[in-house]
Amino acid sequence: MKFLSVLLLLAATPAIAADKIYFTTEDYPPYNFRVGDAVEGAGYAQVLLMMKDIGIDYEIEMMPWARAIALAETEHMHCVFTAAHIPERDKLFKWIEPIDVGRNFMVAARDSGVKVKSVDESKDFIVGTQRNDYTQTILEQQGFSKIDLATDLKLTLKKLKSGRIDLMPISEQHYVELVERGEPVEAQYVFSKQTFAIACNKNLPDALHQKMQAALDRLIADGTQAEIFEKYALRYTDFGQEKPGN
Repeated sequence: MKFLSVLLLLAATPAIAADKIYFTTEDYPPYNFRVGDAVEGAGYAQVLLMMKDIGIDYEIEMMPWARAIALAETEHMHCVFTAAHIPERDKLFKWIEPIDVGRNFMVAARDSGVKVKSVDESKDFIVGTQRNDYTQTILEQQGFSKIDLATDLKLTLKKLKSGRIDLMPISEQHYVELVERGEPVEAQYVFSKQTFAIACNKNLPDALHQKMQAALDRLIADGTQAEIFEKYALRYTDFGQEKPGN
């Protein structure tokens, strides 16, 4: 795969422009995650190749999501990934997309006895998510009153398995990974659908924004994005999908 050899060279790539972009991200497999001291993932790989293409200097730092997205919203030349592009965020950032298009499931611990089929049925339960994650916004807008907020996804999952919370929304990709890992989780219903993107500060220069979008467009057009999805085993389920004849 052609993008693999390129990735090996990126850490030592010199800048050829005066601008510098500061990327923030979180530990959120399969899009961004740590492997020892290194960071990998389907979102991370796309950002590296985009920046190689346009030749702009950059830094990437992993941190809790609330801080990561706050920096992109408030600091010049800052961008955050992988962010869900939802209506409530639309005017807060300049967007480069799509990094992926996906769904979220509402998930319960397998042996908890919690069974729900809709948003209304879920409102009687404690629902956990990450602080300042887009799912927090959706939960609040839909009238959930029992929301438990944590600093990251791993802590929310730990609370779910221990019974401290009853439900949590989770991306389809991460749900598939958890099931394959043998985690005791069970999807209840499709909670939301969204485009995943890079969200940049509104003051990012338009010319630079256009270069970044064009670079991502090229990754998609030449099949590199699809290769990245294959490398990181982005997989989907038929859960919640309408079947022929239904």
